[in-house]
Amino acid sequence: MALGGSRPRGRRAAGGWAPCAALALGWALGWALGAEPPHRCRPDAALLPPPLRRLGGPALLRAAVPRLRGGWSPCQLYRYTPGTPGTPRPNGTGPCTRGWHYALPAAGLRANLVTQWDLVCASRWKVPLEQTTHLLGWTLGSVTAGLACDRFGRRPTFLLSLALAVPVGLAVALALNFLMVLVARLLFGAALAGAFLALYVARLELCEPPHRLGVTMVAGVFWIAGELLLPGLALLCRDWRVLQGAVTMILALLAACWWCPALLLESARWLLATQQLERARKTLQALAEDNWPQDSLLTELEALSEGSPQPRYHAVCEIFSTRVIWKNGVILGFAAFIGSGIRHCFTRNLAPHLPHFFSSYLVLVGTEVAACLFVCLTAERFGRRAILLLCTVLTGISSLLLLALTQYLLELIVLTLSVVGTAASHAVTMLSIFFASEVLPTVVRGAGLGLVVGASFVGKAAAPITAIPNSRGFFLHHVVFASFAILAVLSIMLLPESQGRNLPQSLQDGENQRRPPLFRRPPCEDHLPLLSSHGIPHDYSHLAASTKRMLGSLDTPHEM
Repeated sequence: MALGGSRPRGRRAAGGWAPCAALALGWALGWALGAEPPHRCRPDAALLPPPLRRLGGPALLRAAVPRLRGGWSPCQLYRYTPGTPGTPRPNGTGPCTRGWHYALPAAGLRANLVTQWDLVCASRWKVPLEQTTHLLGWTLGSVTAGLACDRFGRRPTFLLSLALAVPVGLAVALALNFLMVLVARLLFGAALAGAFLALYVARLELCEPPHRLGVTMVAGVFWIAGELLLPGLALLCRDWRVLQGAVTMILALLAACWWCPALLLESARWLLATQQLERARKTLQALAEDNWPQDSLLTELEALSEGSPQPRYHAVCEIFSTRVIWKNGVILGFAAFIGSGIRHCFTRNLAPHLPHFFSSYLVLVGTEVAACLFVCLTAERFGRRAILLLCTVLTGISSLLLLALTQYLLELIVLTLSVVGTAASHAVTMLSIFFASEVLPTVVRGAGLGLVVGASFVGKAAAPITAIPNSRGFFLHHVVFASFAILAVLSIMLLPESQGRNLPQSLQDGENQRRPPLFRRPPCEDHLPLLSSHGIPHDYSHLAASTKRMLGSLDTPHEM
């Protein structure tokens, strides 16, 4: 996919990249909506003895709110025994009775979900519940959209998901109670996940082998740019309802513009794999007008045009009857789950050193930038499998060292291991998803990739679950994921290498993938099929149609 100087080709490339920024805004929105600002109880004069009720200002605060080492108590008020002679002294504490005073803004907002419904102290568990519900929406949306991609196409699924995100996003902004927020955020996450997955698959299937990684990493840069836009947008909006409405309007504009086929075409690769020849011919003609290289697909179209095949769709259940495809999908889904779930073990060590929302947010986005650059610079040179193995090893070693030696290591070493582990775990997730998109066959790529992406969001749900107050499961969480990381290292070596190879089209193509030696660069059989030295079977039936067309052109007399 050389982007050259052709304006239509540049427009189609931008059509696969620009939506990532808007989708990233919707994804990162939850961090701002659930940010907990510093807070304390409002003094309640009714709880004070009569001599103290006339106090005001700082004196009233000292008499009503306990003082802790880090400031005022966030959840307690003093209690006094009525009728006690002499100077009144508190004899205990109790919960807040008149609400809370918040130190605003929080994450650039003067009001968010926490301040709107007082999701602190006894109600603090509702914030992890909202975050987990939103991640559940992304999981369900990934799986559902994957099935829709393989049955109805990539472009309709993308547009329908965007169209659904607009009314659901408005429902979040206009929510009347917390329950309505939970349901709307669940559906909002599902709609965003559907758009993300459909766009990811459509963009990948448009690329030739040498450009797949670069195009996907550029899309990752647009995603990071969208995350970086969130703090500025929050500072402009100042209220969570306005911020949600602004992101929804951006998605509405995106849906209106991307309805034009000039920005996003249906995947010609999927149309050919499902034998929808007329639609495939129109799509390939549009790509040919833009000088977009799709020679292999044109050859396949000519071969299929000799008969009258009927469209054939494949269900995700067919994956379970395969051996190689099923193995690859399980291993990469497991790796994506580990990379997402173990990340919280590293970010928890960074939290005490990054007390402010913007500092922690920018550090996490910075680790995503580092992971994206590392994968972009190494995965094309050394292969997907080797770099995924390296990142998993780094993740596992960092996790084990922090698990066993945190109390004995210097603080600087702990921070370094946490940053390295955070970046490496994100690289594991990102590369697992990309690797899965290359080894899964076109006929079930949407459904298979949806399961892998869904597994990654299940792993992300570990962070809000362990953040529930009074939760004692963090140590067990760390032990389990560190052990899983070691298991993932062993299983990754069973994967094939997809670097430089054409995407598998059919289930048979996916089953024919073989595991090459780990430290030897595999030959690019797809570019030199007649010179293959490994005896891998190739399908040369496509050469028949090209040969007939060439012979026909030689027999045609030329006019002088």
